[in-house]
Amino acid sequence: MSKLWRIYTQTSLIKKITVALVLGVSVGLLFGESAAALAPFGDLLLRLLKFIIVPLILFTLIVGINQTNIGSLGRMGGKVFLYYLGTSALAILVGVSVATLFNPGTGMSLGNETVDVPENPGVTSVLLNIVPENILTALTEMNLLGIIFTAIVFGLALSYMRSTNAYQSLGGHLYKVINALNEATLIVMKGILQYVPIGIFAIIAEVVGTQGANTLLELGNFIVVLYIGLLVQLAIYILFLFMSKRKPTAFFKEARTPMLTAFVTQSSSGTLPVTLNAAKNLGLNKSLYGFSLPLGATINMDGAAIRIAVSAVFAANIIGDPLSFVSILQIVLVGTLASVGTAGVPGAGIIMIATVFSQVGLPMEAVALLASVDVLIGMGATALNVTGDLVGTTLINRTEKNQS
Repeated sequence: MSKLWRIYTQTSLIKKITVALVLGVSVGLLFGESAAALAPFGDLLLRLLKFIIVPLILFTLIVGINQTNIGSLGRMGGKVFLYYLGTSALAILVGVSVATLFNPGTGMSLGNETVDVPENPGVTSVLLNIVPENILTALTEMNLLGIIFTAIVFGLALSYMRSTNAYQSLGGHLYKVINALNEATLIVMKGILQYVPIGIFAIIAEVVGTQGANTLLELGNFIVVLYIGLLVQLAIYILFLFMSKRKPTAFFKEARTPMLTAFVTQSSSGTLPVTLNAAKNLGLNKSLYGFSLPLGATINMDGAAIRIAVSAVFAANIIGDPLSFVSILQIVLVGTLASVGTAGVPGAGIIMIATVFSQVGLPMEAVALLASVDVLIGMGATALNVTGDLVGTTLINRTEKNQS
């Protein structure tokens, strides 16, 4: 038994995940809905990933801030925000362009389906939630933006203590404790990563078993066009990698693990521990990725942006009323804001689509139709979200090196 465990632990994570995917698809197709019995193993993976997120963000970011100067942190932060905003708008343009070329939904008709859409909290509410009323509430409710804010504030306070004579001794001791907690968190994360392939096997078996091929065939045209849009955006990322002097093969060798994990779990924040590990293996600046990746997991949703655009063209084609140029501009503006305004909200994909549809006058019945394939399209969109975060961090990391 110990020999098998040694072989398992020594096998690369990507190989284990690949085997898990193949086995999961096979079991799902073979046992159908009975594969749902494996769901608890998948739920355990999601719980473990969420369990480690809070200490990972807190300690990684506090330690990262104390390994760089304040001027560099502010400069990097500005670049991160500009990149996330720019690529979100670009992703919507890509989605609209690809969907207009292939025209999914043409010839289809709407049924009487309805869907309960959670209330959109809006951009203002999300921005206010960056400053939590209660630190403990931010931690327990997994308010990632609030956790990031807390880590930055206390990280800056610790940096001030370490550089001030009156607090230097206390600051030094506190930094050692937090650094030790950060290392302990990384050790726990390594243990969780050993369970990732088992959880992925269970999740993919359940999804394939319960979704089956019927749903895929019913809205196959829409799904194909969406994934073409995701591939186009991925090609743009590859151009960014060339701009950052990073070989795409070397990048994707590390990025494929968080990409596959995001694809299966459909959670950018849940994949965060794996994404941070990939950034470390890529040799990126710890103070940069400790800030950019948690923030990106919350607000940078390029895959979701493409999903919004393709969904809008799809709905417009169903009712036989192609989008006007003004409507397309509205989708770009509203969709970019919606991708931030619904950050961290359950059912965020449905909320974003419903928000855009209401702004441009598209039928809400189409939202219900799209909700039936939410899992299938959410997988690809989430994988692209995580990829965009890593590519942006890699690009910004290169610009920082040029300035150092």
